[in-house]
Amino acid sequence: MSQRKPEISKGVDWLVVWLYIILVVIGITSIFATTYREGDPVISTFLSLKTDYSRQLLYFAIGGVLATFILLTDSKFFTATANLWYAFGILLLLLVFPFHTEVKGTKSIIRFGSFQLQPAELCKVFVNLALAKYLSRVETDFTKTKSQLIAASIAVVPALISILQSETGLALVYFSFFLVMFREGLPAAVLVIGFSLAVLVVATLLVEPNTLAIILTVIAAFAIYLLRRQIKRRRRILVTIVGIWFVCVGIQRFAVPFIFENVLQPYQVKRIYDTIGKDYVPKDAATAMEIEQKDQGKKKDDGDYNVKQSKIAIGSGGFIGKGLLKGTQTRYDFVPEQRTDFIFCTIGEGFGFVGSIILLGIYFLLLMRIITIAERQRSVFSRCYAYGVASVLFFHIAINICMTIGLAPVIGIPLPFISYGGTALLTFTVLLFILVRLDADRQMVLR
Repeated sequence: MSQRKPEISKGVDWLVVWLYIILVVIGITSIFATTYREGDPVISTFLSLKTDYSRQLLYFAIGGVLATFILLTDSKFFTATANLWYAFGILLLLLVFPFHTEVKGTKSIIRFGSFQLQPAELCKVFVNLALAKYLSRVETDFTKTKSQLIAASIAVVPALISILQSETGLALVYFSFFLVMFREGLPAAVLVIGFSLAVLVVATLLVEPNTLAIILTVIAAFAIYLLRRQIKRRRRILVTIVGIWFVCVGIQRFAVPFIFENVLQPYQVKRIYDTIGKDYVPKDAATAMEIEQKDQGKKKDDGDYNVKQSKIAIGSGGFIGKGLLKGTQTRYDFVPEQRTDFIFCTIGEGFGFVGSIILLGIYFLLLMRIITIAERQRSVFSRCYAYGVASVLFFHIAINICMTIGLAPVIGIPLPFISYGGTALLTFTVLLFILVRLDADRQMVLR
């Protein structure tokens, strides 16, 4: 009796595959609409590999090969090698320090001839595999603090390395994995604390230091007054409130100023201030010069120039848009980085409100489908991995689009499957198709 050959289509969720193809085609079309020059022969420029849209088409083809290879791979391979991939990813991140090439202020890229590799982008796949592997272990008791700290460190370590490489935007993406941990039992209090810290940081930037300290003191005093009866029975409540007050004041007085002066780059600090509508005053002439050099080529030294031009482009698209190759803001380079970080404004100008809503609808359908896939898995590994994919995609989509309309700082992360970039497209492709492969074997229990 002859052995049956593996069927690549068996168990594959084709809705996810088609949504992926549609998004990549939209991306290539958007890049074409932004970079195509009238008079150039379309077919030959697509085949030349010298234009951005032709290179993105090549990356799409390479992604197709990788996707096919992944679909032919045994699902057990991903569980067996998850920790090895994570170690390899950390090694790649460390190799960036001696072998990096500085590109537009970031030191996170390794260049191989004409090809550029950004390990911080690729490492998201490895972190997702390693985290799913750890959470699916029989001996992992996620109700214990030790297990929670180990899981958090899997995501935080590459994030810290990325920060040292001036790649703050991608570093923040790793914190999306906390949503996976929350699904697996991480106390909601941790997310509440994280959100509260974010509010405290914004308040520190907006409110005068002494005034904010007084506000925090009043809040603490009010909490003590409300809980005065419980405090009489349990003094530990009073100690907790006072401790939280000390921590909040310490963050406001020391931690936030230290991070903004010693960790973040001056241009990053300026973008954050621009987002909250506050002027940033450089501490010295050298810092002002560094910001000016970072902003060179933006036609103005206004750090909010990108966002302003992006808003103009999106607004000018109106309800149905100006049409393909008809945009003026994006066609004539008024929006910097319009083929990468700000590609959403190309869609907004060319296809208007309708096109933007359709794109968001496709993303929403993809995310909902991934969550559906996650909940139908028998394996904890597959479920955790699926939620990791959904978390990463959601973070990228939400932050990138909010960034283009001025609701978030410009931190430089791509729009999944649409922004130009080989490493980003291949990373998202691998991330998604490993999920498709795991889902095809959803009746198996993988560890």
